[in-house]
Amino acid sequence: MSRTSLSRREAMFGMLGAALAGGAVGCGKEYVRGSQDPSIDNAAMSTGLDKDDIQRMLSENLNNLRKAPIMEMWRADRGQDTVAIFPFQNETTEHVEPQLSAILGEAETYLVENCPVTVVSRERQNQMIAEVEGQQHPVFNPAHVAQYGRQLGCKYFVTGKVAASDERTEDARRVQYFFFMQVIEVETSAIRWQHKAYVTKAVR
Repeated sequence: MSRTSLSRREAMFGMLGAALAGGAVGCGKEYVRGSQDPSIDNAAMSTGLDKDDIQRMLSENLNNLRKAPIMEMWRADRGQDTVAIFPFQNETTEHVEPQLSAILGEAETYLVENCPVTVVSRERQNQMIAEVEGQQHPVFNPAHVAQYGRQLGCKYFVTGKVAASDERTEDARRVQYFFFMQVIEVETSAIRWQHKAYVTKAVR
């Protein structure tokens, strides 16, 4: 290959690289870590639930649980009460299952670290659900939570749900989320604690 051809090829690759670099800059895109710029977690990106919404609703509910009479009973029993956490139900039209899974994990961590109870592992719960529902369809069924609890040897279980009210106008949309949590006694099915928190998201 001649020196002239080589120079032309180098020049062509140089222009291509400059064009690609210019395109990246021209797009105005920048990758940022939350640790570098905490403000990126503050802005709402959609009307769906995000990390801030989850933490806000969960914190409100768990702070209420911390002061509830059931917590005093658990403290008096000095860790002898066994608690299971069952999946939270999605009663909205939004795809919030990943967020509910995150809420489940946060609630489990809170109980393990802050409550005087014995918490049944979620892996054991999944095994029990498969035993009750059958290996072919091992899917959680809210109608069978009392049966799950008895077979797990739990005295209480924590569960909940997310519901939403969705309103629209010609140029705006508002979604109001309601996050319920409950502590239910397995033997009697009595609700020993219940609280709900609210989050509103809008686009306009």
